[in-house]
Amino acid sequence: MWSQRKDFKSQYQRLLKLLPVAVFGGIVGGLLLLNTSESSFRSIIPYLILVATLLLAAQVKIKNWVVARIGHAHSEHRNPMLMLSLVLLAAVYGGYFGAGLGVILMAVLGYVTDDSMTRLNFLKQALAFAINLAAAIYFAFSGKVDWLIAFVMIFGSLSGGLIGGKLAGKIKPELLRWIVVSAGLIASVIFFLKK
Repeated sequence: MWSQRKDFKSQYQRLLKLLPVAVFGGIVGGLLLLNTSESSFRSIIPYLILVATLLLAAQVKIKNWVVARIGHAHSEHRNPMLMLSLVLLAAVYGGYFGAGLGVILMAVLGYVTDDSMTRLNFLKQALAFAINLAAAIYFAFSGKVDWLIAFVMIFGSLSGGLIGGKLAGKIKPELLRWIVVSAGLIASVIFFLKK
């Protein structure tokens, strides 16, 4: 996120609108996770990642359909509730599971805004951070956190965000999308094989 701070100004208004929804959704997702059995959770992991990946792969076609249906290229201005609702669903997912959250957020933001993947990457990272932080704070007070694993995940998330943010500005948006789609498909296959 820090490496893309130049994009902050262009996404500031969107971030202000979406941040409360993201935080609320992260907490709701955390609540749902703590009330789901481990076997149920393990059985839905591959499907959650696969759906997120397919959404991103079909982003351009779905966005074109949404724009044609709404009749305006900047659909977020015509239907702000669509954007808020989709971000809320993504946030609940993120608080519940988290893997593939970036893919889902990128797909959602791509559907409801008329902006490039590169510029939306900052917004995606900021929202993912808020969702994960809200869920983490909820989990911290639940008494059910393995703190060693939590710190490893925090380090990985921060490192990946910093490196990913730097790379995102140097890669063509279409290539970036297909790299993320490929990673999502690989993750889906791995989780299906573990099932």
